[in-house]
Amino acid sequence: MSYVILDLEWNGSYSKKIHRYVNEIIEFGAVKIDDYFNIVDTFSMLIKPQIGKKISSHIAKLTHITNDELFDSDNTFYSVERKFRDFLGDSILLTWGTSDIHTLIENYRYYTGNDKLMFISQYCDLQLYCEKALDLYNPSTQLGLQACADMLNINSNEEDLHRAYSDAELSYECFKRLYDKTAFQKFVEKVDEEFFNKITFKNKQLTDLNSPLIDKSQFYFNCQECGIRAEQITHFKVKNKSFTADFRCPKCRQQFKGRITARLKYEGVTLNKRVVIPKVKEILDDDE
Repeated sequence: MSYVILDLEWNGSYSKKIHRYVNEIIEFGAVKIDDYFNIVDTFSMLIKPQIGKKISSHIAKLTHITNDELFDSDNTFYSVERKFRDFLGDSILLTWGTSDIHTLIENYRYYTGNDKLMFISQYCDLQLYCEKALDLYNPSTQLGLQACADMLNINSNEEDLHRAYSDAELSYECFKRLYDKTAFQKFVEKVDEEFFNKITFKNKQLTDLNSPLIDKSQFYFNCQECGIRAEQITHFKVKNKSFTADFRCPKCRQQFKGRITARLKYEGVTLNKRVVIPKVKEILDDDE
């Protein structure tokens, strides 16, 4: 089995055709590695923009890619994508996080009208794998590639970062340090219709307390001091896309605010609970 680690660079370009911005891919970079973690092939190509007329100053500064480099190229997205398809073959595709696979789908849809990249047979989110391997997984934050490399004492050239091939190579170094065959297999997904339905599903914050998707039986809190279930003393209200209510411990009488956010994902609704201890003044104001 071989693995291909892909990294993309893109430029935000406004399309008159669909009347919105598109993350237009301007560079592909990838490394192919074998079972022994040897790099057996590489892929690096710039793409001439067909939507945007120039690269943004932010992207130019970040990547050091110039307009002259891009527009002097004869490579279109379609031609580069076809070459990358041959390069990938039946290898497992890995990307650092899912933003690259999302952007690849977005560009493929724009140019072909199809959002199913059926030339990919298996996929792994390398960022998620590394987070779990380092026991750093947190759904509210993500581990950056450079941060992961620093943790693993992997040297990287600051000037080479944010170029597709360099980032793919750095991802490879992190993968090599953290690879465990048994653990890794659990993160490899089969790319089929369900995979694309899941990865293109748009998560949504739920703010309707009466939504049938929300399990109201989970809207409770335990006292952080006593560990027992607190009494709800006010109704839940929607504030900043969260549901908030006041609670009081029946034992120690500690009063606090319970905040719940409900997010609809492909797998279902996830609830995130947070306890906020009010300041003394806030408690006094509430009692007046």
